[in-house]
Amino acid sequence: MQASQGTSPPNATGPRPPEQAAAIDLIAAVRAYLHYLASTGLDALPSTAIVPRPGAAAPATIKGPPEPTEKPRERRPGPLPPAAAAAPVEPARTDLFVDPGLSEARTLEELRDAIGDCQRCRLAPGRTHLVFGVGNPHAELMFVGEGPGRDEDLKGEPFVGRAGQLLTEIITKGMKMRREDVYIANVVKCRPPENRNPEPDEIAACQPFLRRQIEIVGPKAIVALGTFAAQTLLAVRTPIFRLRGHWHDFHGVKLMPTLHPAYLLRNPADKKLVWADIKMVLAELGITV
Repeated sequence: MQASQGTSPPNATGPRPPEQAAAIDLIAAVRAYLHYLASTGLDALPSTAIVPRPGAAAPATIKGPPEPTEKPRERRPGPLPPAAAAAPVEPARTDLFVDPGLSEARTLEELRDAIGDCQRCRLAPGRTHLVFGVGNPHAELMFVGEGPGRDEDLKGEPFVGRAGQLLTEIITKGMKMRREDVYIANVVKCRPPENRNPEPDEIAACQPFLRRQIEIVGPKAIVALGTFAAQTLLAVRTPIFRLRGHWHDFHGVKLMPTLHPAYLLRNPADKKLVWADIKMVLAELGITV
């Protein structure tokens, strides 16, 4: 659910029902695919209107039943029996767009096994390692980045290069926490060639993995690192500088967008903005530094 720009959304009352969450995931995947089609130059879908051939006779008009001469008496349904009124609605048990192994995974190990030697998008042939995630499987705080870089691809672990070292400093020196006490993952699990930005179809292919990771970890708060992480999780195109500094909602979990550590390496003066965001996260977690 997207927060209105410049304001904080109301506090969530709890996780959404599974059928609603699945619908939101599907909408996000369709939106990402449409963005991908737009990037190829397609700006409209073909019309499905039926155009008659020149000289063809007009189609016959189908007449409906004659109008009733007297308005029928309104019949109001009686009250439902107690058993029927109290019967719970069963959630949808089948999702045609998600691998059943993903939804059935109950631990991060089972989820990693379900992903397997993933070949679901065009990033797979160029990777060295699939970079799944690392940290406390029941962490209260989860960091989500964009995707693996060269160092992460070689080691198979997220945030181990220069940007990862800065993230570790934010966690250990700024937040006074241990890196192993949080959980760290990425939007895409394979390195894009030459560290380019991930494409919409690649993000859409990996999105079910990240969603299930978050469900299994069950964090109290998520920090989205950079544009692609924030826009993917919130299903928006709003710039990161308008998203950061405000709490948003991700399926009942509070989410704080902030600037990516790689950006801070190039723009160290903006570290103060990240620290302002991190202080809001610490306050939410009840941590005093």
